[in-house]
Amino acid sequence: MRHSLPTISSLFVTRLYQSKLDGIDPDELEASCFSIAEDDEAGQDWCEREGFPGYTSYASLTDLPWRFPIFKDLVTALDKHVAAFAEDAQFNLDGRELKLEDIWINILPEGGIHTSHIHPHSVVSGTTYVAIPAEGAAIKFEDPRSQMMMAAPARLTGAREEMRQLLL
Repeated sequence: MRHSLPTISSLFVTRLYQSKLDGIDPDELEASCFSIAEDDEAGQDWCEREGFPGYTSYASLTDLPWRFPIFKDLVTALDKHVAAFAEDAQFNLDGRELKLEDIWINILPEGGIHTSHIHPHSVVSGTTYVAIPAEGAAIKFEDPRSQMMMAAPARLTGAREEMRQLLL
């Protein structure tokens, strides 16, 4: 009797693209973020009303690339990275182009966090860290399928990267 060998495959892999942004002055970008936060009273009001720690332009400004040239440059740089990611992901865009829909600023105080969330209807989502305090935590990625795993036990400490439920 012949025994067949088991097959183990990785399905539904989440691709993670990381890169520095060439041609973007981080000091100018940071100064622009703080300048906008200081002037955006509607954004400040929204943050206070919603209990958002720090500042976000999420609910108040949808035209950052128009307001500050550095954000227009940022969008141009991000578009190149998204195109590279889309090629790696082998998206069949059928002649269409991916378009950056929105960009916003988050400035968090010491100890502030931006909780887990999703971006519905997005093809690609990303984040750009302009400045992180030395004691600041890294971004935390969670397996979006974990709520569907029902009673799956926790993963071993030191599990292979693709098997971890959290990636810091």
